[in-house]
Parts: sequence; C-alpha cells; structure tokens
Amino acid sequence: TSEELATNVFSDVPIPAFTNKDIIYFSPDLSNWKNLFIKQLEGKEQPEIKSFYENMSEKQLFTIVGHELTHHSDLFVDEFDDDREDGIWFEEGMCDYISRKYILNQEEFNNITNIELQLVALFKDKYGNHSLDEFGSASYEGSLTSIMFDYWRSFLAIKYLVEEKANNDIKLIFNEYHNWHNEGRKKSLIEHFEIQSLFN
Repeated sequence: TSEELATNVFSDVPIPAFTNKDIIYFSPDLSNWKNLFIKQLEGKEQPEIKSFYENMSEKQLFTIVGHELTHHSDLFVDEFDDDREDGIWFEEGMCDYISRKYILNQEEFNNITNIELQLVALFKDKYGNHSLDEFGSASYEGSLTSIMFDYWRSFLAIKYLVEEKANNDIKLIFNEYHNWHNEGRKKSLIEHFEIQSLFN
C-alpha cells in the first residue's frame, strides 16, 4: 500500500499503517516513515530525536508491521467492530510493547523507549491534558503529534506495568486486563491498574 492510499483512500489518519478485521494497510517506504516521525517534532530543535528517526532502520519499521499484526491476536477482548472506547490504550500500548520486545534487541528497545520518554516530556503541556483512558475519543481528530502522543504514553504505560508492577510477568498483566473486562469494567482501566498519576 502506498502512503497516499493508506492515508487518503483507505483512511483519513495521517499515519500510513492501520488494520481492520480483514486487512492490514501499510506503506513500506522507509524514507516516508522517517519524514513522518521527524514531523512529530513540530519544528522543535531536538537533535537527538531527529537523528534517531533519520537513522531509523528497516528493523524498526518492521515493529510497526508487528504492531498491526498483534492487533489480530486473541490476547485482546475487544473486536474490531466494537464501539467501546474504554481501555483502547491498553491494546495499542501492548501491540507496541510486544512487537518491539520480540523484534528489537535490548539496546534498540531501550533507545526507542528513551526517545518516546523525551517526546512525552516535550509535548506533555501541549497534548497531555487528558486521561490515557480517553485514547479513543480524540486521538484521530488532532495533529500527527497529538495522535502519536497517546501512542507514546500507551507504550510507556504498558512497559511500566509489565516491567515494574509485574516484574516482567506479561501474563499477569493480561490476567488483570481480562479480569477487569470479565468483572464488567466497573472502573476505568487506568484505575484498575492504579496508574492514574503515572504521567503527572
């Protein structure tokens, strides 16, 4: 799929990768992805972040494909045609986490984590005034950076849950996620995991 088809014909989201229940749309043009990720900076002078994306590898690009493929796993409770908007951050963040954890080596994983920590800090005041649980309500209505901001936070939240709260036991986090769903989603997922203040 070309970038133009992925962002103008099949979707109006300015990110040339997405999936539905039948098909994954993805542009494999590495140079376009590099330019897209540099645009996230909104013109801010951040040499380390810019250099990271200028030197982005095909392996890093493959993690985006991995993200889209992970959506099709049976790990998540919501279906593609569900109207639910709560807890979307969990699936999006987990798709990033699993894909990166399996495809990247530890140094590469640490590098992307560091970059996204910097990006969250850089844009927190501008785009961080909403709960992580509001991921699905406005993510696709704003600018590229406002959209990506929620992805960065979602990945970092999942990393925290798996590596800090669950001592690297990803199954424990999935069990808690399924318990939250099976018990009727009585509170928000960030309340269930007690991470309301994670990005404060």
